Amino acid sequence: MSHLITPELVLLDADLGTERESVIRALTALVAEQGRATDSESLFDDAWAREQLTDTGVPGGIAIPHCRSEAVTEPTLVMARLKPAVDFGAADAAADLIFLIAAPAGADQEHLTVLSALARSLVNPEFVDSLRAAKTREDIVALVEQATAPEEKAAPAAAGGSGAAGAGDPDADAGGSTDAAATATATATAGTDGAARPVLVAVTACPTGIAHTYMAADSLAAAAERAGVELHVETQGSSGATPLDPAVIAAASAVIFAVDVDVRDKARFAGKALVQSPVKRGIDAPDAMIAEALAAASDPNAAHVAGGEAAIESTSSTSDEHFGQTVKRALLTGVSYMIPFVAGGGLLIALGFLLGGYLITDTAADIVTQNSLWNLPDGGVAAYLGAAAFQIGAASMGFLVPALAGYIAYAIADRPGIAPGFTAGAVAGLMGAGFLGGIVGGLLAGVAAHWLAQRKTAAWFRGLMPVVVIPLLASIFASGLMVLILGGPIASLTVALNDFLNGLTGASAVVLGLILGAMMGFDLGGPVNKVAYAFAVAGLGAGAIDNQAPWMIMAAVMASGMVAPLAMALASTVLARRLFSPVEKENGKAAWLLGASFISEGAIPFAAADPLRVIPASAIGSAVTGGIIMAAGVTSQAPHGGVFVFFAINPFPMFLLAIAAGTVVTALIVVALKRFVRKSSTVTDADAQVPVAA
Repeated sequence: MSHLITPELVLLDADLGTERESVIRALTALVAEQGRATDSESLFDDAWAREQLTDTGVPGGIAIPHCRSEAVTEPTLVMARLKPAVDFGAADAAADLIFLIAAPAGADQEHLTVLSALARSLVNPEFVDSLRAAKTREDIVALVEQATAPEEKAAPAAAGGSGAAGAGDPDADAGGSTDAAATATATATAGTDGAARPVLVAVTACPTGIAHTYMAADSLAAAAERAGVELHVETQGSSGATPLDPAVIAAASAVIFAVDVDVRDKARFAGKALVQSPVKRGIDAPDAMIAEALAAASDPNAAHVAGGEAAIESTSSTSDEHFGQTVKRALLTGVSYMIPFVAGGGLLIALGFLLGGYLITDTAADIVTQNSLWNLPDGGVAAYLGAAAFQIGAASMGFLVPALAGYIAYAIADRPGIAPGFTAGAVAGLMGAGFLGGIVGGLLAGVAAHWLAQRKTAAWFRGLMPVVVIPLLASIFASGLMVLILGGPIASLTVALNDFLNGLTGASAVVLGLILGAMMGFDLGGPVNKVAYAFAVAGLGAGAIDNQAPWMIMAAVMASGMVAPLAMALASTVLARRLFSPVEKENGKAAWLLGASFISEGAIPFAAADPLRVIPASAIGSAVTGGIIMAAGVTSQAPHGGVFVFFAINPFPMFLLAIAAGTVVTALIVVALKRFVRKSSTVTDADAQVPVAA
């Protein structure tokens, strides 16, 4: 196995600027200079994208930016001891020790295990002190190789607790054993009263599964030892995951989820008291999490992993979220699950109009039930197929509100919320409350199902809860409120909203298009973009021949979302190729197709590399497109697909003209900013201070 770190990959007492972006850019450039990456910009983009997910600073003045990247040719560690220190988001102090972990996209298990061993060693104060005291680059390399060698991992692991028989061995983790790397277990065995100590289990996982996953495991293990607690940790990292022994889970009084991604097979922990937080809190505040888990174990009102003998998945994913975050996540989940119904239904309705004409709405039901391919109606096969497409599409669109409500409830209460959520959504449709009623009904059903799932019941009754009791009582609560109290007022509000949208003309319509367009171009698939898209999709079902405002809004949103990637493609491959890096030029080629398909994320590599230029330009150009669409009255009955759903867009030439206008505006602004506005000093400094290999 090649060396992960060499003296040329070590910087001692280096000044790499005052911002983490400049530090990461300098370190990724060093990886490329040493021939371990094909392109520094591509590696930087991947490392910076990972940094946006979670701060990589950890207590003790350490930061571990890391990523997997197609640009990396061999697993690499870069270490920098900084002067001055740079804030990487740790709670206690800025970081002066930086380890960049660069792994190939297809890194083998052995390398990933060694990289993970390094991350776990950084929890050991003695190892960190040695790094700060080292005099030469060669000393740093020797310390790192010793820490990641199989026979030397015992000392750092001891700081986190000793191994527990039958549940995995953290020492073996550093040695490259796949099974042991997947399950890190720490049991406080010191003393004679070990059998009487509380038992906890934990799962740690981060998006890349290289650093934070294992550091959180060791930090929690060390905290458990200090608290006199027996802790078993399952690390769901890059090396895979060996599940905890079911007997260990059964003996535990609570479970800790320190995760940034979904826990695999959560049903194993059904019924356990739950403490959940982002994985970084497992590193920053492990003592607090252990204390919270012990308190939850004896608190009947604490969050629990829902489900009984039916092994239902956890409903407690919201336990560490604020109310607003929970609602936002639930709404976006509902919209994301609803979109396939709307997409398929909208395209089929548009196809029905294409084949059978707009009057097909009056006769489609009769044609489908009274005619067949062997008994064609007036108008022939086109009329028959158009009627069939329209009816199927209308049936799919009929699930819009129930699916929205059902999956909002699902996001709050997991599977026990689906049935009451769908029921509340259907009742909202019955009451004429539309998608607003679906949102309210889904939230009510989800909250009710979640509350019921947390109630402690007798063991014999627990299996009935998710399949009988929760659907029954939550449906009565949510749907009853919709029928008796909320349905009428929400229906009136829905009618007023539809009337308002249908009455938009002239300047008011253009202003709405400008706002929606700017939102679509602002964060390219992020929360602001999704709010605008969700607004358009949720109202699409209310569109009709005599109420085309929702279709206009959908056209404005879709066209605006296509502008940014197309503009980046135009600027980087046609207008100003010299202003863009080779990687950006390659991304620009792909962005032509991504933009044409309405995939706004095609512009993200450009925005990540140069946000202060790209984002304002994108928002302005997208706003121009949105305003033109609304002013021209362009409609789209399809919620996605870009130019490939041309038959659902009317008039299609004006749709293309609006996109072209916004694309040109954005591209010209980006080019002008790149030519006449200097980059921030931190980026410039980082470029200047990347050391040349010795």
